[in-house]
Amino acid sequence: MSLLDKVKQKITPEYTEIKKCVLAFSGGLDTTVIASLLHEMGIEVVTMTLEMGQHEDLKAIEQKAKEFLKIKKHYAIDVTKEFATDYISKAIKGNCLYEGTYPNATALGRPLIVKYLVEIAKKENAQAVAHGSTGKGNDQIRIDNGVKALSNLHVIVPVREWGLFRDEEIDYASEKGLPIPITKKKPYSIDQNLWGRSIECGPIEYPDQEVPEDAYEWTVNPTKAPDKPTYAELEFENGIPITMKVMDENKKEIDNAKGIDIIKKLNEIAGKNGVGRIEHMEDRVIGFKTREVYESPAAIAILNAHKDLEKYVLSKDELSFKAYVDNLWADLVYTGKWYSPLKRQLDIFMDETQKVVTGKVLVKLYKGSASVVARDSKNALYNINVATYDKGSVFNQEEGRAFTKLYGLQYTTAYKIRYGESD
Repeated sequence: MSLLDKVKQKITPEYTEIKKCVLAFSGGLDTTVIASLLHEMGIEVVTMTLEMGQHEDLKAIEQKAKEFLKIKKHYAIDVTKEFATDYISKAIKGNCLYEGTYPNATALGRPLIVKYLVEIAKKENAQAVAHGSTGKGNDQIRIDNGVKALSNLHVIVPVREWGLFRDEEIDYASEKGLPIPITKKKPYSIDQNLWGRSIECGPIEYPDQEVPEDAYEWTVNPTKAPDKPTYAELEFENGIPITMKVMDENKKEIDNAKGIDIIKKLNEIAGKNGVGRIEHMEDRVIGFKTREVYESPAAIAILNAHKDLEKYVLSKDELSFKAYVDNLWADLVYTGKWYSPLKRQLDIFMDETQKVVTGKVLVKLYKGSASVVARDSKNALYNINVATYDKGSVFNQEEGRAFTKLYGLQYTTAYKIRYGESD
C-alpha cells in the first residue's frame, strides 16, 4: 500500500470542507511530505516560512516549495526582531527555564507561528491551517490551541492524524524525488531559532548513551574550548540587555553589540567557549518523559546575568515570590498556554518587577560555564557600609541581641513546651 492510499483511509468528513490550507513549512522532512500529500489529495496548499534567527535560506525554501511541491503561493517572512522584542524579552524578564533547565526556545517561537498562520489563513480565505507536529509532541498542544484561541479554523496535524512514521516518510520522499535535509544515516530532527537549537531522534533516544558529538553545531566541546576566558559585560535596562562589551582575558574590549545583536553575538562567543549545551530528562505535556538535547549559548549567559542582577536589586520577598512566578510562567509557555489569561496577567507582574532591574553584569565565559563575577546597579540593595565586617561598618551589632531573642521567641518556646525536658 502506498503512503497516499494509507492516508486516504484516515480521511475524516471534515476534510470535504477544506479547499485551501496554510501550512507552516520548514522545508524539513515532515512538512515536505505533508505538503506533497495534501497536494495529491486535491487541497490547495499555501506555505509559510518564518525566519526567527535560525539562518534559514528563505529563497531556497521558497524555491523548493514551488519547484518540487508545485506550491503556487509561499510566504517568507523575517520576524526575528519581533521574536526578540515580544517573546524572548518576556522570557528574560521571567528567567524562563522549564523544569529549571530548558530556556523554552522552541516553545517561545510557536505562538508567533500561530499568529502568522491565522493572519495568512484569513488573508487567503483558507479553511484550515496545518503543521508538522507529532501525536507525541508538545507542538500539537501549542499550535492547535493557539489557533483555536485566535480563530475558528480547522487544524490539520497529518503526522498525528494519518499515523505517519519517519522511515516511511523518508521512503516516500525518495520515491517522489523530494529533497529532504535528513537521511537514515543522520536521523536527527532539528528545530532552531535565535534563542536556541533543539536536537531530537536517533541515538538521542537512548538515555544510557552519551550524546554523539555530531549532534552539536552551535557549541564546541567544553574540553576543547579555549584555555583563556572571554568576558561579556551586559548592561540591562528594565530587565532587558541593551548593550554588551566583549573582553579578552585581560578585560580589554575586543567587540561590542546592541539590541538583538547581543543575542546573535553571544550565541557565537559563548558557543565557542563551550557554553550552552543542555541535556536532560524532560516531562512532556502529553505525559511521558523524553531525553532532550539543546544548545542555547546566549540564553544561558543572559539568564545567568539577569537572575544575578535581580538578586542585587530586588528584596527577599520579591525574589521569593518571583521564583514561583518564574517557574509558573515557564510552565505555561512550555505547555502551550501563551494565549491564556493567566499568562497575560503574569506578564504585568513581570513588567512591574523589572522597573528596577537596571545595571551592569560581568559574565565570565570559560570551558562550558557562564559565571557572573561582578555586577553594579544604581538600584542595588547591597550597602557595603552595612555589610562590611571592618571597622567602618555602620551596623550596630549590639542591636542584634534583642532582635535575635524576639525573632526566636515563638519557635523556641513551642519547641521547649512540646519536646523539651520539664524542669
